[in-house]
Amino acid sequence: MNKLGLLGKNISYSFSRAYFKEKFENEQITDTIYENFDIESIDLFPSIIKNTKGLKGLNVTIPYKQEVMPFLDKINKKAKAIGAVNTIKITKKGKLVGYNTDCYGFKKTLKPFLKPHHKSALILGTGGASKAIAYTFKELGISYHYVSRKQSENISFTYDSLTEADIKNHQIIINSTPLGTFPNIENCPNIPYNAISSNHILFDLIYNPEETKFLRLGKAQQAITINGLNMLKLQAEKAWSIWKLY
Repeated sequence: MNKLGLLGKNISYSFSRAYFKEKFENEQITDTIYENFDIESIDLFPSIIKNTKGLKGLNVTIPYKQEVMPFLDKINKKAKAIGAVNTIKITKKGKLVGYNTDCYGFKKTLKPFLKPHHKSALILGTGGASKAIAYTFKELGISYHYVSRKQSENISFTYDSLTEADIKNHQIIINSTPLGTFPNIENCPNIPYNAISSNHILFDLIYNPEETKFLRLGKAQQAITINGLNMLKLQAEKAWSIWKLY
């Protein structure tokens, strides 16, 4: 039996397991299962590799997209440039190869909504997913700035320093933080929502709930709003093509 799975922390809500279960049923794939590997610390990762018979590949989610990298034998060029891995392929010789399919899913989802005035973006959060977003903006020629709780050399704005003018000057806003994820659905990033307009795109990487408070507040200002579901489906299919079990 082939095994695939999701590596993360507190991932019982996870999309991936349900997505692949349905995919395998629909496509009558009977010799492959997908399970969650929910670990408290990345130090437990080697024991998963060692003790899981038939393991062929993994998706990686919060908070291990960067932490898993030192454990890998090889990292694909794009994933290395991004600085985060969300897909691992285990070769026939048992080597672990890291890839990033988040950038593919994000780019393909965002592109149809882009207009000529979408020239600059704010990325809320600085975790592993934000790295794929930043890489995609570089590819698209869109300037971007990170927003975080603390100031540092790569962080242009903190939530405390972000002004209405900053919001008006950045007409794409991406939430790459977990703020607003089920069950804490009343949480959202603390930004000046009243400066958002119909020229804005608000993209939330969260998919549960379908409409987060971040998106709801953007929609109230007539912004285009996009949740993370399509991006997830696209990156899952890209991961499947990397694993190539058939």
